[in-house]
Amino acid sequence: MKVIEILEQATGPLISYEIIPPRRGGSLEEVLAVVEALIPFDPPFIDVTSHAAEVEYEQLPDGTLRPRVKRKRPGTIGICAAIKSRFGVETVPHLLCRGFTREETEDALIELHYLGIQNVMALQGDSPNYRKPIPPDRTVNEYAVDLVQQIANMNRGIYLEPLEDAVPTDFCIGVAGYPEKHFEAPNLTWDILNLKRKIEAGAHYVTTQMFFDNRHYFRFVKRCREMGINVPIIPGLKILTSKRHLQLLPSRFHVEIPEALAAEVEAARPEHVPEIGIAWARRQAEELLEAGVPCIHFYIMLRADHVRAVVEYLRKIA
Repeated sequence: MKVIEILEQATGPLISYEIIPPRRGGSLEEVLAVVEALIPFDPPFIDVTSHAAEVEYEQLPDGTLRPRVKRKRPGTIGICAAIKSRFGVETVPHLLCRGFTREETEDALIELHYLGIQNVMALQGDSPNYRKPIPPDRTVNEYAVDLVQQIANMNRGIYLEPLEDAVPTDFCIGVAGYPEKHFEAPNLTWDILNLKRKIEAGAHYVTTQMFFDNRHYFRFVKRCREMGINVPIIPGLKILTSKRHLQLLPSRFHVEIPEALAAEVEAARPEHVPEIGIAWARRQAEELLEAGVPCIHFYIMLRADHVRAVVEYLRKIA
């Protein structure tokens, strides 16, 4: 079932989740245990992130550094297939521009189509510290809009090479939105115009970057509607669970931590920080649901306990 169909047919609040593959050599059971902990809350779909190759540098005895290229977290497609097979939950694998050729993307989409996975999230991806050589006969998608266009073309039966009797795919395409604007965009209007191009290219819905102040989301949605973007816009939330997040989240994801939340976390003992983050996320989610959002998407990575505390609360007050 497509995400857009799930949203259209919903009769009550929906809460989805995003998880991350284990590091190379890690256990699939670790991921499946997280999903199993979420099953009692009827997740409508679960996103699984994707990661390009990175470079690690090894110091040799003579003091020189030798680069070693690694993919630390492979397995996105396999994990999506395992979740769908074992739990019957729809999955949304992430596809990236950066670190992958269009030919690799086409192969991945064919595999997903064969597996019966109907949803994908099209992302530019983070700037990797390694840019692999691109052979002359290969091409890349520079921006997310290019990736959306490639997926939309396959939905029309248009592959990279002309094929007779090519079977069209049928993917529901999600894209990212940035309530506080993408850090590379000069302003929010510019960023929303880029988002509009992705919708016009064939994207069906938007999931936002995490935010900790709902005013950013409400302002973002209002601007999107004013500029002609009418697809569902799903708010993305992250539960702040450690003091380290006060520096990591703004640096890594370019989001603002509200003064009240930051001050409370900074003054608390480390073991009390998760309680503060859970309480903040509860208030955020409650306000968003009261405003009639189509779904709330929690970025949880490989832990389910904190989000369970939020979702259990939301169920009690529903």
